Amino acid sequence: MEEKELTAAFDAAAERFAAARTALSEVVFGQDTVIENVLTTLAAGGHALLVGAPGLAKTLLVSTVAELLEMDSKRVQFTPDLMPSDILGSEVLEESPSGARAFRFIKGPIFAQLLMADEINRASPRTQSALLQAMQEKHVTIAGERYELPAPFHVLATQNPIEQEGTYPLPEAQLDRFVMQIEIDYPDIEAERRMLEATTGEQAPHPGAAMTPADLMQAQQVVRAMPIPERLVEMILDLVRRARPVDDASEEIRDLVRWGPGPRASQALTTAAKARALVQGRAAPSAEDVEALAKPVLRHRMALTFAAIRRKTTVDGLIDKLIAETAERSAAA
Repeated sequence: MEEKELTAAFDAAAERFAAARTALSEVVFGQDTVIENVLTTLAAGGHALLVGAPGLAKTLLVSTVAELLEMDSKRVQFTPDLMPSDILGSEVLEESPSGARAFRFIKGPIFAQLLMADEINRASPRTQSALLQAMQEKHVTIAGERYELPAPFHVLATQNPIEQEGTYPLPEAQLDRFVMQIEIDYPDIEAERRMLEATTGEQAPHPGAAMTPADLMQAQQVVRAMPIPERLVEMILDLVRRARPVDDASEEIRDLVRWGPGPRASQALTTAAKARALVQGRAAPSAEDVEALAKPVLRHRMALTFAAIRRKTTVDGLIDKLIAETAERSAAA
């Protein structure tokens, strides 16, 4: 894009995201940071894993996002008996009136612009892995044949952190394909009071569309074109690389971290920082964007050792410490 065209596209995208944020906050109460992170993930062109207890509006949030962005959406309820073909689709043998037989591919629910993978950890690892190619490459391969997915294509998955019976941990390769793991906590009392007033009356709030899928794809192009200061690139690299338990890492990290974030984490944090700036109406990201997004981008890309668990160390607590150290090093540079 030329500078004038980019500026106009930025202003339009920022205005649409502001309208989407306002509309979502009138449906999902007391979750402003969650809403912002979901929109940031979409602006970055990625996928998000929503983790929260039952009743915290995870499903409502995803369905409202689909309405606001006028996206073709599908929902899959993940269960232990779900098969990969239930998501991707399958080939069926059909016979014509003349007696000729041929296979026809019937598309599964993954062929949508927004796929809601509800309680994704209830399906077996085999079924979960059916999403790997789609989430990374935006196409699937069935019986050796390649099928392109709609554009844009996003997966918003939900997970219940409380009930673990009958669930399977998500493979690390799949977790790494989510730009963010967004933790959803209980709303404060004022937000819950507004929720009661809005949802127990005669009419529930029903917002109109804020943008189209074409608008979203244009916003994603704007994010790609946005500049990022070199000091922020160095800050991101310093933060992500110091979280890895490699030979030249600190003794504390090698002792506490079993495996750390890979290069995809650096890519995700860079793109998400630019996307967050756009969602907030700013033309360039700042250190505050990197610090605000570090936990949702990194928490699912790290695992603690047994020694760390014995010490009651948490991934979020460790990331907070790394953020503080990185900010000090960045300020001193």
